[in-house]
Order: sequence, then structure tokens, then C-alpha cells
Amino acid sequence: PSNMSVTRRTVLERLAAVSDAERQKTTTIEALASTLGADEHAVEAHLNGLEACELARTNPEGRARVTITGEEFLELDTDEMVLIDSATPNSER
Repeated sequence: PSNMSVTRRTVLERLAAVSDAERQKTTTIEALASTLGADEHAVEAHLNGLEACELARTNPEGRARVTITGEEFLELDTDEMVLIDSATPNSER
């Protein structure tokens, strides 16, 4: 993979395109990185950040999906920079 820097927003958009919150459809971090032409570690770091904001979910098998919150966030379709605070640590981790 190239060292092309990828933004968290791009990772979220791609994740939303290939996964589904309601149907619990997931993708692998490897596949996500591949379609983005990005480094797996960079994609995983963004996923961790998205998960902290409850915009994505990852499971122990290394599969990820967008959350309903993540889908709704993308539907806002804002071009402005949006900052989202990490959620307080929850008991799921």
C-alpha cells in the first residue's frame, strides 16, 4: 500500500459505503485499507478514533462497520470541519 495520507472522514465515508449498521454488515480493516489505497495501521488508527466517537464499531476479529450515528453524521453532509468529542468510555470495551 502507498503512504498516501487518508483522512478520518474518508475512512468513515468508505466504511459507510461498504458496511451497514442496521444489517450489521461488516468489512475487514484490510479490505478497507486496500480500497482506500492506505496503510492498514493508519486506517485502524482512524477507526479507533471513529469508534471513540461512536461513529464506527470494530469487533475482536478485526471487522468494522459504520454505526447508525455514523450514517446520520454523514447525512448531515456538511463541508465544514466538524469536531466530535469522544464518548465517555463505555462498558462494552
